[in-house]
Amino acid sequence: MDARSLILSLSCLVLALTMLVYGILFIRRHRNYLLGVEWLIVAVSATNMLLFQAVGYPLGYEISMFLDAFSRGFGIPIITILGLMVVTRGFKPSALVDVLVFAISIPATFLLRLDVFAGVLPYFYVLMALLFAAYLIHFARLLLAHGERTQAVSVLLAMTGMLAIALIYDFYEIPGEATNVVLNFFNLALLTWSYLFASLYHAYSALACAKARAAPVS
Repeated sequence: MDARSLILSLSCLVLALTMLVYGILFIRRHRNYLLGVEWLIVAVSATNMLLFQAVGYPLGYEISMFLDAFSRGFGIPIITILGLMVVTRGFKPSALVDVLVFAISIPATFLLRLDVFAGVLPYFYVLMALLFAAYLIHFARLLLAHGERTQAVSVLLAMTGMLAIALIYDFYEIPGEATNVVLNFFNLALLTWSYLFASLYHAYSALACAKARAAPVS
């Protein structure tokens, strides 16, 4: 394994472990299955990319690409927003809603990857990233309103990085992309996503605690 593949493998491992840990925490501590399962899906995606980078496992690449399309098209801009609404809006999805959201998104991802959509797919992904960014701005405003300035700044920084990655992904190649060991797109993307998802967990927890403190005692 060359240095470039090693660094990419380590970045995949960081993302996989980040998503595994925080996905489990969302389920165990917050009973938020929308966010918990989506985080675990990204963990599976990163693990399969790790297998591809480390040992050249071709199926790992295909699985990772499908799950990447799932998350970029539906998991992040739709499922994650619904999950965040639990703490921002008091949304209480039933188990049926949780199941249906994923059940609809999976076949929709298969449709999304059809050749007929290849030309417009990059623009769709950017539109979804902008939708998600708009909600994160709202999320940060709520954090500020509840005195959670550090978490608000963290979310906004993570959002900025996420948007940069979304805009670069299909439209721009970093100079030296083919040879850069550390400063290549996928390495930067994996670490940016790791920070984003970790930041969202801590911000979610902070807002949940702040709202609990502010709630009147009956």
